Amino acid sequence: MNRSLRHWLIIASTALTIGSGVAIAEKSLIKAIDSLLPDSRRIASFNRPGTITLLSRNGEVIQKIGPATREKIESMKMPTLIEQAFVAAEDRRFYKHKGVDIWGISRAISTNLRKGSVQEGASTITQQLARTVFLSQDQTLTRKIKEAALAYKLERQLSKQNILEQYLNNVYLGSGAYGVADAAWVYFSKTPKLLSLAEAALIAGLPPAPSFYSPLVNPELAIKRRSIVLQRMYEEGYISKTEFSNSVKSPLLLKPALPKYFKSVAPFFTTWAEKQLPAYLTKEQLEVGGLKIRTSLNLSWQKEAQEIIKKLSPEGTEGSLVSIHPKTGLIRAMIGGKDFNETQFNRATQALRSPGSTFKLFPYAAALAKGYKPEDRFLDSPKCWEGYCPKNFGNKYLGEVSLADAMTKSLNTVAVQLLEQVGFDQVISIANKLGVGNQQKLGKYYPLAIGAYEQTLLDMTGAYAGITNRGKYIRPSPFEEIRGPNDILLFKNQTSIDEGVQAVSKDVADTLNWMLKRVVSEGTGKFAGLKDREVSGKTGTSEGGRDLWFIGSIPQLSTGIWFGYDDNKKTNNGSRRAAEAWKEYMNRIKGDIEPKKFPERPLTSYRKKFNDKESNLKLNKLRSTEQSSIERSNKILNLNQQNDLTRPPIIKKTPIYLE
Repeated sequence: MNRSLRHWLIIASTALTIGSGVAIAEKSLIKAIDSLLPDSRRIASFNRPGTITLLSRNGEVIQKIGPATREKIESMKMPTLIEQAFVAAEDRRFYKHKGVDIWGISRAISTNLRKGSVQEGASTITQQLARTVFLSQDQTLTRKIKEAALAYKLERQLSKQNILEQYLNNVYLGSGAYGVADAAWVYFSKTPKLLSLAEAALIAGLPPAPSFYSPLVNPELAIKRRSIVLQRMYEEGYISKTEFSNSVKSPLLLKPALPKYFKSVAPFFTTWAEKQLPAYLTKEQLEVGGLKIRTSLNLSWQKEAQEIIKKLSPEGTEGSLVSIHPKTGLIRAMIGGKDFNETQFNRATQALRSPGSTFKLFPYAAALAKGYKPEDRFLDSPKCWEGYCPKNFGNKYLGEVSLADAMTKSLNTVAVQLLEQVGFDQVISIANKLGVGNQQKLGKYYPLAIGAYEQTLLDMTGAYAGITNRGKYIRPSPFEEIRGPNDILLFKNQTSIDEGVQAVSKDVADTLNWMLKRVVSEGTGKFAGLKDREVSGKTGTSEGGRDLWFIGSIPQLSTGIWFGYDDNKKTNNGSRRAAEAWKEYMNRIKGDIEPKKFPERPLTSYRKKFNDKESNLKLNKLRSTEQSSIERSNKILNLNQQNDLTRPPIIKKTPIYLE
């Protein structure tokens, strides 16, 4: 080998070695820098802080809260016209650069200096996407450097098509629109594929200053900006001269609409559910957002419930409804009023109303828990307790009556007798275990027995659900599952047999359900009866018909309904209206629920409170004192008639609650 050839081989090998070293060094440097930057795969699951998507239990969107892209266009389905409009408007060399366009920056500086104002941006679409997903909008050198580095990384890891689609689905376009699908709907009430050239160009002109160029805010500026975009599309060869000429003269033809899913289709439920979130998630999880929440709501039942409340509430009154799955406490429907647009006050969760005779559930439960049996006899006659003299409906008294019949006919005097015999503490304790009286405390006064202390429909229905669930109370909840960013599971409702509070024994609950079934089949709740289902339930009416209640259950669902005036005036109606509404609602939804029976009433597990001899002695004593009791009661009743009996039942002098 001659000297010359050897010389060139040395030079070549040296160059190759140096080149390889530089390449390796460059690759190592890029890898090192990339390791310090966020993972580009986060773009696919990007959500802005504070965003929440609420879904029904079947996955239907109920509402999207916060700065969320409400509708995204699927990959490879982005209309070409939109892609061309945005590339022409925002990044003409998009398909040529590798993330940062040095030539484009130079051109933008030159153009802006020549025009004396900002006419052209220097950031590429890739840079804008990196800024939107990973960075803030701070105008600092550090942020600009990070933005450029991220843009280069995105270009190495993602295709141009993927970058463009992600940008078009996430860019803010004013008026609450995030992404082109939202913008097409907000400004023109159209889907993206139906946009005209002029409409696509107008939307493509919004990113530099969305609020400033919005056609809903500054229509003249929006038209000028649209003309610039159309001119660039023509210069890039995307449209013909004729298309340009026709589109530049086109009127705006706006047809504004709210962003999709901006309004909730179940607003009383979702506003309540949103307030429950801090009990399930940390403050940081709520701030980060990107939450996808599968609620417990059955959307079809919710729609039926809303129609029932509007249709069947007595004229001029308001109404509310709550349906609860007893075994899990999950809310299946919640209506807080006739029209959320008129008033956002939720009468299911916020209205404190007298529950009337629905409250009798608790003294009866306490009596059964103490050993009383449905066959035990009581004396139904006028009587007063420390100045409080309850009356039965129609002022009718039945004399000697069984405990079961007393509930069936909703006799007020027997309910108060039970309270007297088992004690205030026992009744209040059971009510508390069943979720009632924990927020609004129950006082130790005799009107307590028949509903003098105001409660919410949600709490009362939850208590009945606990009895339906064989005595085990599960706190009502609106959530089945909560997932965070990257589909990470944050919460799952996994109510098991060991969870909840066993407020009363299964035997007590089964007996109570048997008695409540008789209320529907033979008593005051007969207007709620279903032909093909077992129904347990209880009516309730406060004095003057101010509150009309029915809370009823089939084994798999407990539903409470309330009607009344917000100002608490008399409705001059009875609880029959609520029972009829309950029946109508159940007839509409029962096809979704398998027919099932309640557990049989236990026949041998109860000890008798009194033996026969004791029981007879007690009844004889009651009979011997009946006449004197009636005389004393009549004196007090006559005195009470001279007083105002319409004031709230706070102490002894209380209104008389009817069934």
